[in-house]
Amino acid sequence: MIYLDHAAATPVNPKALDAMLPYFSTDFFNPSAPYLPAKHVREAYESAKNTIAHAIGAKGADLVMTAGATESINLAFTACENHALVLATEHSAVLEAAKTCRNHDLISVDKNGLIELKDLQKKLDDSVDFVSISLANNELGAIQPLAEIAELLRSVRQFRLQRGIMRPLYFHSDASQALNLLDINVARLGVDLLTLNAAKCGGPKGIGALYVGHQVRLSPITVGGGQERGLRSGTENVPATIGFAVAASESKKHLSSHRKSYQEMSNILRQELGEIATKTSASNQDSMPHTSIITHSTEKVKHNQQKSPKIDIPKPIFLGHPKHQLANFVPVCFPGLDAERLIYKLEAEGVLVSTGAACAANKGAKSHVLAAIGLSDAEIAGSLRISLGSTNTEEQIHEATQKITETVSHEYARVLARGYGAFRESPELTSEDEDARPPQRRADATSCPEKYNDCAGIKGEHIHG
Repeated sequence: MIYLDHAAATPVNPKALDAMLPYFSTDFFNPSAPYLPAKHVREAYESAKNTIAHAIGAKGADLVMTAGATESINLAFTACENHALVLATEHSAVLEAAKTCRNHDLISVDKNGLIELKDLQKKLDDSVDFVSISLANNELGAIQPLAEIAELLRSVRQFRLQRGIMRPLYFHSDASQALNLLDINVARLGVDLLTLNAAKCGGPKGIGALYVGHQVRLSPITVGGGQERGLRSGTENVPATIGFAVAASESKKHLSSHRKSYQEMSNILRQELGEIATKTSASNQDSMPHTSIITHSTEKVKHNQQKSPKIDIPKPIFLGHPKHQLANFVPVCFPGLDAERLIYKLEAEGVLVSTGAACAANKGAKSHVLAAIGLSDAEIAGSLRISLGSTNTEEQIHEATQKITETVSHEYARVLARGYGAFRESPELTSEDEDARPPQRRADATSCPEKYNDCAGIKGEHIHG
C-alpha cells in the first residue's frame, strides 16, 4: 500500500506512541486527584503542554487543550460577538463556526488559493471583530501571508482607537496542516488565536489545542469541573497530550529535513504526472484522424464509428503555486475524468489518494475550495489531492506515479470509447463506474442529500448568521 493522503491523517510517530503507553496503564491517574501519583501525572501533563506551546513560540499557560481542531475552532469563535471575516477556502469547521456570529463575510482568493488582500481591506469595516484565515489550506496547501495580514489588522485597530471605537479585532488562524512543515511562531505571525491538530503531525487523533492571546476573551462551550482555565471542562486526556507533545517536538526537530524530502518527492510527482498527456498521445499515434478530447465535450461520439479516434489528452493541471504551498501537497486536476472513480481504481492498485477534505469527500460534496479558485464543476470532478508524509519514499513515489499514469491514461481512453463528452457537468454513475468500486463499498452511495449543501455552494457573498 502506498499512502498519499497525509493531509487527512498521519500515522502516530513511534516515539509518541511509546511515550503515551504508560498513561493508559501504570500512570492512569486523574491529574486532578490529590494523591502523589496523580500529582506526578499532573506534572507530566503540564510539561507536555509546555512542549507543545514551545513548538509555536508560546507558553503552556497560553494553550487550551481540546478534542481536536474542530473544537478548537469552535472555542475560538466564541470571541466573535458581531461580525466575522473568513477566507472562502477555509475548512468547513471554520465556515460553520462563522455562522455562530451575528454576521459573516467570505474573503476572496486568487486562482492559487491565496488571499485577495484588497478584498479583505474592503470588508474590514468597523463592525468586524473577528478574522479567521488558515495558515495553510487543507486542500491546496496554500500558505497565507499571515504576518502581512496581521500588520493590516494592527493598522485597522489603531485607526479605530483614534476615532474612539473600542470594538476588539481578533485574528484567528487554523494551523492544523502546518505544524510539521512550517516554523510557526505566534508572535511573528501576529495571531491572537491559533488552532493546532495532533493528527496532522504524527500525533494521536482526538487531541488538539488552541493558543489564546492574553487579551482575548472566550466563553466556554463545555462546562463542568473547570479544567483548562474553565474553558474546556472534563478530565484531561493525558495520554493523547503526551503523544501530541512528542509528535510536535519531533516535527520541530526534523522540520528542515522533512521539507527537503517532501519537496524532492513532489518534484518527481509533478514531472512524471506532467508527462501523462505526451505519453498517452504518443501511444495512440497509429490511431485514426485526430480528435481532441476537448472537442468531445460538446457532443457524443456515435457508437457505430468504424475506427477509434486518436486521443489528445489534456495536460494535468497542478493546483496552487509551488512557491506558496506546503512542500508535501500536490493537488492535481485531470480535466474530464471522474476523480472518485480514479480513487477506487487506484485503491485496487494499492495507491491511496483523496479528492480533498475527508469530511467533504465522505458526503460526496463538491469542493468549495476548488470552486473558490475558479475551477469549473467538471474540473472539480477530476481533481485529486496528493499529500506526502513520513510513510513515503522516492521509490514509492515512482511506483505510484506509474500507476496513476496508467490509470489516468486508461480512463481517458474509456471516456472517448464510451462516447460521452469529457467535460460533463453532472456525470451520471453507470454500472461500469460502480464496478470500479472495491467490492466492500459498492453499496455505498456516491452522493447524499448533503451533496449540494451550504458548504458546497459558497460563492463569496455576504451571509447573515
